[in-house]
Amino acid sequence: MSLSLQHLVREPKIKKESNPLLLLLHGYGSNEEDLFSFASELPEEYYVVSARAPYDLMYGSYAWYAINFDAAENKFSDHEQARESRDLISKFIDELVQHYPIDADDVTLIGFSQGTILSYAVAFSYPQKIRRVGALSGYLNAEIMVEGYEKDDFSDLKMFVSHGTVDQVIPVDWARKAPAILNGLGIENVYHEYPIGHGVSPKNFYDLKDWLQTT
Repeated sequence: MSLSLQHLVREPKIKKESNPLLLLLHGYGSNEEDLFSFASELPEEYYVVSARAPYDLMYGSYAWYAINFDAAENKFSDHEQARESRDLISKFIDELVQHYPIDADDVTLIGFSQGTILSYAVAFSYPQKIRRVGALSGYLNAEIMVEGYEKDDFSDLKMFVSHGTVDQVIPVDWARKAPAILNGLGIENVYHEYPIGHGVSPKNFYDLKDWLQTT
């Protein structure tokens, strides 16, 4: 069976009838190898799947949606493509659950940058499918969530949000808006900042791993 998205898989060390899933979503201009480099460090009971975004930017680079610049160098995100990717990820989760012995009630998304923006969109649009989100170096974009998402029940959702204080790609101020929004929707969350740029420091990764093991 060929699934909707190209992906890499690290199978759990201990296979049960159904195992939890960690789905890794990379940033703009990267690929599925990037976050998969962490796979061996992630808890052993998970299926770890790293997905490749659908839009090919050439030379092994991919995007979940296009980012365009106008003459004044203002950035514009292609929200239509972003919504298509949101639904593609949702469909891909269903396929993974059918294809591997994965517990449909224990799915965690871990995104970086554009992958985080999509992780938020999937979790807010389809909260019944997602248990937790690790949101690294990204921000919330309500324009790519399903209409009326704020009326949903998010009481089972938990989020780990982190950002670098000197991030030159996505300003930390954008990430700082998340906790208030999450609290307003009743989503349990933790928020961390690190003295780094647009990346994941060892301390950031350790805190994420610790959160995975305790939530």
